[in-house]
Amino acid sequence: MKTEVNFAGIKMKNPITVASGTFGYGREYSEFFDLSKLGAVITKGISYEPKIGNKAPRVCETPAGMLNAIGLENPGIKHFIEYDLPFLKKYDTAIIVNAFGGAGGTVQDYVKVCEVLNTLDIDGVELNLSCPNVSAGCMAFGTTYDGVKEITSACRKVLTNKPLIVKLTPNVTDITLPAKAAQDAGADAVSLINTFSAMVINTETRKPILANNTGGLSGPAIRPIAVRMVYQVAQAVNIPILGLGGIMTGNDAIEFMLAGATAVSIGAGNFYSPYTSLDVLDGVKEYLDKHKIDDINSIIGTVQMNQK
Repeated sequence: MKTEVNFAGIKMKNPITVASGTFGYGREYSEFFDLSKLGAVITKGISYEPKIGNKAPRVCETPAGMLNAIGLENPGIKHFIEYDLPFLKKYDTAIIVNAFGGAGGTVQDYVKVCEVLNTLDIDGVELNLSCPNVSAGCMAFGTTYDGVKEITSACRKVLTNKPLIVKLTPNVTDITLPAKAAQDAGADAVSLINTFSAMVINTETRKPILANNTGGLSGPAIRPIAVRMVYQVAQAVNIPILGLGGIMTGNDAIEFMLAGATAVSIGAGNFYSPYTSLDVLDGVKEYLDKHKIDDINSIIGTVQMNQK
């Protein structure tokens, strides 16, 4: 049974990785299982300078999901290089670093951190385009074709020897437009979807539960939407897709791959159980065995749509 996939030039022993922001830099989860069992580890977002996150409370549960408003808190690229990267290099797994522009969120802020990442012994960079673009009136880069193309192009110029993956926000009318922009700007792959903007109100205090008022909705509640968006993007671009959004079981992962994803990320499931990613991997293998499939690559994008 072949489970190895080639994701944008990154060789993964299996198509299972973990979503940025849900796995830290791997250290805490390594206390539960060997990280080498994963196809890749995608780190929590890194900016050039350290960044303080939002005020607490920053997380709350919802039916079939959760909201978070962490605010991309991180210790900065220097700390990552000195402390986290050496730890991750101990494991036989691909390392993909999620990067963003920091507190400023300008194009140059993104470029600055990507210039450093281009020099590191890592396997790829995932560009987070959900951060505010302060110089453009706090609009998000990821919501327009032009915004995605501009920042992807700038980062592509400095990421000369690393695969570039662009992480897309679902908070758009047409998910295929930012995906096309990423491809047109030279991205090697796209990952989707990030969280949905959402709010939960405490009816006793009549105030939002999160100190930030709104947060990102993740978990099983968003999975059917994520699957639909992955399918749409698979029809629109020719670069690989990393599918994520509410994956909890092997069958969930297979859904994404049938829709067109080459690999999948486990996000909120890591909070439900530290073993979720391994459970998903086991479920994928069981599916392949049950259907006598000897190469997982053969199922990618093979969903058979109903005729209307």
